[in-house]
Amino acid sequence: MPAAWSRRRPRPASRVAFLPVALALVAILGHLPLGRCQDYDDYADGSSGGQGASSLFAGVIYDRLMNLTGTFAKDIGQHLDFCVQNTDKDWNEAFNFSSDLSFLTNCMKETNGDLSRRMCTAAEIKFYFSSFYDNGGQKNYLRPNKNCNLTSWVSGCEPGWSCSVSENEKVNLKDSKVVPIRDVNCRPCCEGFFCPHGITCMIPCPLGAYCPLGKLNKTTGVCDPYNYQLPPGQPNHTCGSADMWADVGTSSEIFCPAGYYCPSTIQKISCSSGYYCRKGSTSQMRCFQKSSCPPNSSNQDITIFGALLMVALSLLLLIIYNFSGQILTSRERKQAKSREAAARHARETAQARERWKTAKDVAKKHAVGLQTQLSRTFSRKKSSRPPEPPKKKEPSNLTKMMQSLEENPDTYEGFNVEIGDKNLKKNIPKGKQMHTRSQIFKYAYGQIEKEKAMQQQNKNLTFSGVISMATDTEIRTRPMIEVAFKDLTLTLKGSKKKLLRSITGKLMPGRVAAVMGPSGAGKTTFLSALAGKATGCAVSGHVLINGKAEPIRAYKKIIGFVPQDDIVHGNLTVEENIWFSARCRLSAEMSKADKVLVVERVIESLGLQAVRESLVGTVEKRGISGGQRKRVNVGLEMVIEPSLLILDEPTSGLDSSSSQLLLRALCREALEGVNICMVVHQPSYTLFKMFDDLILLAKGGLTVYHGSVKKVEEYFSGLGINVPERVNPPDYFIDILEGIVKPSTSAGVNYKELPLRWMLHNGYEVPRDMLQNAGDLDASVRGTGGNPAGTASETQSIAGEVWDNVRDIVGQRRDEYDYNFSKSMDLSNRRTPGVLRQYKYFLGRVGKQRLREARIQGVDFLILCLAGVCLGTLAKVSDETFGALGYTYTVIAVSLLCKIGALRSFSLERLHYWRERASGMSSLAYFLSRDTIDHFTTIIKPIVYLSMFYFFNNPRSSILDNYIILVALVYCVTGIGYAFAIFFQPGSAQLWSVLLPVVLTLLATQQKTSKFLANLCYTKWALEAFVIANAERYSGVWLVTRCGSLIKNGYNIGDWGLCIIVLAVYGIVFRCIAFFCMVTFQKH
Repeated sequence: MPAAWSRRRPRPASRVAFLPVALALVAILGHLPLGRCQDYDDYADGSSGGQGASSLFAGVIYDRLMNLTGTFAKDIGQHLDFCVQNTDKDWNEAFNFSSDLSFLTNCMKETNGDLSRRMCTAAEIKFYFSSFYDNGGQKNYLRPNKNCNLTSWVSGCEPGWSCSVSENEKVNLKDSKVVPIRDVNCRPCCEGFFCPHGITCMIPCPLGAYCPLGKLNKTTGVCDPYNYQLPPGQPNHTCGSADMWADVGTSSEIFCPAGYYCPSTIQKISCSSGYYCRKGSTSQMRCFQKSSCPPNSSNQDITIFGALLMVALSLLLLIIYNFSGQILTSRERKQAKSREAAARHARETAQARERWKTAKDVAKKHAVGLQTQLSRTFSRKKSSRPPEPPKKKEPSNLTKMMQSLEENPDTYEGFNVEIGDKNLKKNIPKGKQMHTRSQIFKYAYGQIEKEKAMQQQNKNLTFSGVISMATDTEIRTRPMIEVAFKDLTLTLKGSKKKLLRSITGKLMPGRVAAVMGPSGAGKTTFLSALAGKATGCAVSGHVLINGKAEPIRAYKKIIGFVPQDDIVHGNLTVEENIWFSARCRLSAEMSKADKVLVVERVIESLGLQAVRESLVGTVEKRGISGGQRKRVNVGLEMVIEPSLLILDEPTSGLDSSSSQLLLRALCREALEGVNICMVVHQPSYTLFKMFDDLILLAKGGLTVYHGSVKKVEEYFSGLGINVPERVNPPDYFIDILEGIVKPSTSAGVNYKELPLRWMLHNGYEVPRDMLQNAGDLDASVRGTGGNPAGTASETQSIAGEVWDNVRDIVGQRRDEYDYNFSKSMDLSNRRTPGVLRQYKYFLGRVGKQRLREARIQGVDFLILCLAGVCLGTLAKVSDETFGALGYTYTVIAVSLLCKIGALRSFSLERLHYWRERASGMSSLAYFLSRDTIDHFTTIIKPIVYLSMFYFFNNPRSSILDNYIILVALVYCVTGIGYAFAIFFQPGSAQLWSVLLPVVLTLLATQQKTSKFLANLCYTKWALEAFVIANAERYSGVWLVTRCGSLIKNGYNIGDWGLCIIVLAVYGIVFRCIAFFCMVTFQKH
């Protein structure tokens, strides 16, 4: 007898996943009423009444079975809500036998109407699941009970067998406490039912199961297709039906096999050609057209669709890769034709006007000559009056202005003059009246041609007719900005090192000032201090704007700052770069026609007409030349019509002709009243003479000279420093300040004394330490050669230097934070476009950039296609885990590839953003525009990946569910990529993008990980959404497997929408973090 306890063959260890479900069923069935109608015994006597009585009884049993849902729906909602979302739906999918009740009818016949006495009560079902749970699922028998124990072991205790109760005992199926005695009339379990090992009752098999009578395999002694053996010594004991319903790993033999479908639990039909039948199917599903589905197909082979899609996508990507630029090129060609026609029309009009004027002058001259001749011929007497002396020609206003500038270069009062015809501008059509592109270009080029004609009339001046519009009191003028500084000193907050020292001077409108000096003299620092961008430094002294102590940042909308590096968008054309700057930084009230006019003036003045439609170029792709790129860099600031223009080495790297062209354009700007200050390295003599003022700095940030260029040689001659013949004066002065060339001994001055001599020459206050060192400097001149500071200075310790550097960095960070978030008043009187309009402009610019980067996007899509093919082929869907392995790889691969792609959105644009933000452009518009354009890839990338993965993997979940999950996942990881791109350096950002999805996926899939930590991983929510979408498609016989798998992983079938929301929230949160980092952290 004890040997009968272990007569079933061992099961796989996967039954552990079934244990939590068993515990939940115990809690439900402990108080589960299993019927509402009268007792089954009332029908026992009529069970032999023929086929009609059996069918009627089967229908009654089925009705009572279906009525159970209303009884325990509440209990299922409390205990199994993690795997059962719709109780009625899942119950119908598992036990809706209405289409075929033959297994009940057959069992009625086989048991002679004894079916009700053989079905398990609530107490027996509770005992079955609780025993299975108590033994840990590691053993194949139940605990001893009233019917099956060491002293009583009837045939019904064997797997696949059941017994009935005695005739005088009634069975109450609702009884959940008392197990009835079943030890009579033992026989094999009916097909369509399963009879567990260790109890003597029957339970119906769910839909999707195939529970026929077993057949003895004489070779193995096992009842096929089940794995239990017959008891020894009982020759009349035969094989019965199934003995267990659990998860697919434990009781896979009762699942309808793949390639077949089971419309009832006792019927197995081969899948027809053109159809496929998955494991546990109740019906066959039609294959897609063109897919390969021979008879008995377990799955449809739709890889042909994946292959076709891959070929189609490859062709599409190839077309995009090769012809992406044609979309913008065709549009640019249309615009170029319209512009060329307008320019041609303007030139022809100007030429016609000149010819008419010439003809009129000739006709007038001939008329005057004819009149004189006639008057001489018909005159009868000569005039006796003496000839009047010729009147002295009064100089024109323009000549007066130039004479005023020559005599007194420190004033700019001569700008309020009238040039040309006063009615010239009054007769010009307003820019707001222009609507079409042709009208706008005609207006712009007509104005430019008229200005050229006015310039031709004043050949002695090399400036355009723009000065007429700028100085006419009836027309809009630029506000003047005069910058005066006294004792300007910049000191690092930590190390107390002085970068600039006691600089005094003035920058005036209408003049071009050059800042020169040797390396380390603080030239760029001086410009940064003037522009209000010096961070990490303590500023002392006074800086006055138009004679008032006002912050320079209050005028940033009309201040142009050209950085030393050519920070220009390489994937935009010259015109697009300049036009974008004009749209975002010119006044919002200015019409489009007037903005086009400004842009055309700048392009023409900088000599960029020939390359206006050429891409600027990047490191990978060749564009315009270096000199042209430098001029575009300057044009970005000139086009905003600034009042103060600061340039950091705009001529570095340029040849002489390019430098002259650039400086000539700046001089024209200065004649309009613009205050221009620029750092120049060793200009040629021609360029040097084009400057109005010179600021010469020595090492240490000390002023050596600040005044007119025409008087610099005179000043140094007074110090005994004469420029040799055929030597460029600026080169000679810088060589002296570097110590390369020493002044003659007759000069009696050392190069280190020059700042002190300048202060004494102008009567400036001299710092005490400089006065104390004056004697040492004299001694050095006499030949001592010692250190001017003496040898008594103490060497600072390394720890002190490190601490000072830390304090410098902290101070710089604090100043950057204050600079970024502090709001200053706006005194520029210019209202630039708001956030929404700038967002529109940024959107257009980013869209063009993405079109020109379509090749890179195509490579990203191709990599996603290959990843989908590989993962879809290698990680096939497993019914035991609902495809969790393939989805895990999907989460990692999509996260990695999309993060790498998101890094390019911001990591390559840092310098451009910092420049544009410093000029007053909206950071929010910049960020939102790039994110909006990236939404296109957020929508397309899931399609590209699923087009391969879904057709090669063929999961049960719908493609729509998978697409929605992938969209949410891509949106989430794109936000994370933004944060990495902005916060980290490019190398570190790529490393984090690779490591993070792998680490988070490992944490989310480990059972030992705390639930709180797992919920913080976005990969957990993505994987849960994928598994839930797939698990919902498993019903009927799969119900226990579904519940076991979900509770094992801690998933809830009702959380699919929550997973999508969490991923979206993660994406929004990381975008907010990225935006905060973008506006907070600046370039070192």
